[in-house]
Amino acid sequence: MYTTLISTAALAELLGKNRVAILDCRFPQGNRTDGAKSYAVGHIPSAIYANLNDDLSAPVAADRSGGRHPLPTPETFANTLSQWGIDNQTQIVAYDDGPGAYAARCWWMLRWLGHDAVAVLDGGWNAWQATGQPVESGMPILSAAKFVPHPRPELVVDGEKALQYTASGGAMLIDARSPDRFRGENETLDPVGGHIPGATNHFFGQNLDDGRFRSAEELAQGFKALFGQRPTSEIVHYCGSGVTACHNLLAMEHAGLGLARLYPGSWSDWSSDPSRPQARG
Repeated sequence: MYTTLISTAALAELLGKNRVAILDCRFPQGNRTDGAKSYAVGHIPSAIYANLNDDLSAPVAADRSGGRHPLPTPETFANTLSQWGIDNQTQIVAYDDGPGAYAARCWWMLRWLGHDAVAVLDGGWNAWQATGQPVESGMPILSAAKFVPHPRPELVVDGEKALQYTASGGAMLIDARSPDRFRGENETLDPVGGHIPGATNHFFGQNLDDGRFRSAEELAQGFKALFGQRPTSEIVHYCGSGVTACHNLLAMEHAGLGLARLYPGSWSDWSSDPSRPQARG
């Protein structure tokens, strides 16, 4: 069973086997339609396209509460998985264009539903092509299955809980965005720039070396430098909308540090409420 990362060679060996599902999570430059267009041109054999906005998120609220990519309910996402022919015994592999953020979002959502047999393709689509692995176009034939969710609500933190942590220090918040956006500079996705007061910045790109995840030892060293001996249960990851934060969650799990918690609404939810404190710099 693969539970964090899988190599292109290992995935190639799984092709065509029963109870293996591959999810193509490409979302080029955050564009709603370009990922589907790329998928139609070519994808890993038998892969199913999973759109970040339509499949891995719920509709955005009018007041932006919940953020730009709110989580669907466990029942809604479980129904989507069932329609894709995925059940609780399926080994799932998610991939995107390479950095892994969108695939990591899919990975975390499955872990949130209690499904451990899910991994991200290390290096993603770019690595798959670079190693000369097979590619196909066209849609796979799907047979409905039954995925039964076993939600893990303890993995999720909402805005109110995050607000309590800023006041009490009861948890450490780690922001996965680039340093400039963390400082409140060059913000193009959300109306307000900045970060949650007291948060620490760990840009998700630091988890990679030439497009692939660093070794478990390197990742563990980097995260331990941030939070020392603090238990994983007191670590909360966030970003702009609950996507790249999942990259940090995956990196921590792969490093053997356990599965921390996610603030899914992240900065886009936090900043939607003007009564919440904000920090810059």
